[in-house]
Amino acid sequence: MKAIGITSSLPISEQDSFLQVELEKPTPTGRELLVKINAVSVNPVDFKIRESSLKGKVSDTPKILGWDAAGIVEEVGDKTSLFRVGDLVYYAGDITKQGSNAEYQVIDERIVGMKPTSLSDAEAAAMPLTTLTAWEILFDRIRISSEKDKGKSILIIGGAGGVGSIAIQLAKKVAGLTVLATASRPESIAWCKEQGADFVVNHKDLVNEVRNTGFQYVDFIVDFVDTNSYWDLMAELIKPQGHIASITGSSAPVVLNKLKTKSASFSWEFMFTRSSFQTEDIVNQHHILNSVSELIDQGVIKHTLNETIQGLTVDSFKQAHTKLESGKTIGKIAITF
Repeated sequence: MKAIGITSSLPISEQDSFLQVELEKPTPTGRELLVKINAVSVNPVDFKIRESSLKGKVSDTPKILGWDAAGIVEEVGDKTSLFRVGDLVYYAGDITKQGSNAEYQVIDERIVGMKPTSLSDAEAAAMPLTTLTAWEILFDRIRISSEKDKGKSILIIGGAGGVGSIAIQLAKKVAGLTVLATASRPESIAWCKEQGADFVVNHKDLVNEVRNTGFQYVDFIVDFVDTNSYWDLMAELIKPQGHIASITGSSAPVVLNKLKTKSASFSWEFMFTRSSFQTEDIVNQHHILNSVSELIDQGVIKHTLNETIQGLTVDSFKQAHTKLESGKTIGKIAITF
């Protein structure tokens, strides 16, 4: 089968930063599905792994990136129970295995959802990774409940990005929160408002911007940009007994002591935890994707695709990664095969 992979970690400007390769078509076993992929999308994790996973070495085995896909089930393993051949699916994959930038992929059915019927392949492929990340950070890490938390405030740092775009929608339309999102350019401000943000604030003067909206403190903060850069600001803005969560990791120790006097909480979110560690609740990702699929088909949630590139080619992925690395993309970029 045809695939786009890497054999070393190179800057995207290098000719061989991506390579077209031929691999054996995989066979599903156990709870695996074999999916014929129709579209994928790109996320920051893609270029971060491309830049770092093979740094300083050349691999004999091509590494296939890609952690978002939409396609059709072509074969099923002997222990599957959630899907049948012919089902249209979407999923975000498993970072410990080969990715989706290929004609076919085997994937654990427990992290796969039924594709929203109202979306195209490209629109559906734009959703899984960011949706799972946003859902987990809101409802599994912070444990927001529409019953007890409706009307409370949340600050979303990085509102116009892939995760921020769907987090705004889930926070507003599912949890019933008052949403403040950060953005600074006219086009990103407009995008955040389109997703449902009640207030859009400039991250360059975050504390004053938030307080100018009338909030001295906010109940919840989620960071999709840079934990270290925003830590002191988040510690200042979080409400006593509030909760902060981040997906971005930390290049330096996080000073949790800054939250002590407020008895505030902090959580990390990593969407690949369940698949990487085969947690007891791994099937929750299947249920989350199915729930969001229903919300999309009901018109409650909308897709966050903002650009589509055509073709399973080296050039397509170089284009997508170049745009993503600029840090100025709004919503998601998909590639159709």
